[in-house]
Amino acid sequence: MQTDDRYRWVAMVVFTLAASLSFLDRQVLAALAPTIKTEFAISNKEYGYLLAAFSFTYALAAPLAGWFIDRVGLNLGISLSVGFWSLVGIATGFVGGFRSLLFCRGALGLTESGGIPASGKAVAIYLRPQERALGSAFGQIGISIGMVGAPVLASALAIRYGWRSAFVVAGLLGFVWIPVWLWVSARIPAQAAEPPKPGEGIRQMATDRRLWGLIFSNMLVMTIYSLWMNWTTVFLVETQGLTQEQANLRLAWIPPLFAALGGLTGGAISLRFASASSNLPAARMKVALIAAIALLATAAAPQLDNELFATAAICWSFFWAVAFSVNLYALPIDYFGPARAASGIAALTFAYGAMQTVFSAVVGELIVKHGFAPVCTVISVFPLAAWAVLRITGRAR
Repeated sequence: MQTDDRYRWVAMVVFTLAASLSFLDRQVLAALAPTIKTEFAISNKEYGYLLAAFSFTYALAAPLAGWFIDRVGLNLGISLSVGFWSLVGIATGFVGGFRSLLFCRGALGLTESGGIPASGKAVAIYLRPQERALGSAFGQIGISIGMVGAPVLASALAIRYGWRSAFVVAGLLGFVWIPVWLWVSARIPAQAAEPPKPGEGIRQMATDRRLWGLIFSNMLVMTIYSLWMNWTTVFLVETQGLTQEQANLRLAWIPPLFAALGGLTGGAISLRFASASSNLPAARMKVALIAAIALLATAAAPQLDNELFATAAICWSFFWAVAFSVNLYALPIDYFGPARAASGIAALTFAYGAMQTVFSAVVGELIVKHGFAPVCTVISVFPLAAWAVLRITGRAR
């Protein structure tokens, strides 16, 4: 039985809040980075290592998390994931130095690795094929809520109760979401995904050239996403001379709003292109090319000496990075079907984590030696390279 349109989108909205909580837990560190760096005497290089620790375990665990969610089902998979990452988030509020913080970041990456694959699974079983990029945009809205909320929540709590309270409060919210989702999903059931056909298992998927094209493309385009997700507050402090509180409360929460708008725009354009054509991957590719060209402007962000203009450049860059991303994250479902949705999205999660493991450490070193300018210049051309990889590998079948 097909779920009523109104109600299946209600379920997607509620599920979107899981992404909000995931990125809230994740981004509290970025929002409080200047304070924590000072208290624990952490350099930019070591801060990059903290980001890399999260990304390393995130990448390693993602394929297993995706397989597990496809195997046991969406509800059990996401409930376990949210519960464990919430516990780790709370534990982060009690760290005593760099080493314990490094351990918690690695544990957070391990436990959050199921979040994005679960979101992809929800898109696959609740939405129609033409709507999947728009559904991915809903996930990005959730991510943006978490990214907007993190600097505001973290700064407000840090001022009154100390920075540790922000990690504890963010973690506790996960235990509120789990029963809400289980209640909603019991009343708004998703459509059952058809099992894979013979010869279309995980092994065949792993040898498909299109999957590897998606992995390498995601590594390229998400460098821009990773930069602004993790370094916006530091960027504003170091290039515009703002304090941490000024950066967080006045400006750092704005780019994630544009990231959400970019996701909706990319999903809406994809839906329009897909409605006019039966070739869903081609519709996604058109939006990706538009976004890749727009992202060349990323190189301008460090050249602007006005904090408002610099923030506007970050907003533009974030907007188009996510417009590209929501279409990229719809392609595994187009290629491999709903039954393997979590596994397909997990491959992209692995790609993102693997990229960020290396990228975070490298960026930390480059910023120390050369500032943000060379980083932004180089990664501004990566989305065009990502589009080219998708174009070439997408012709495999």
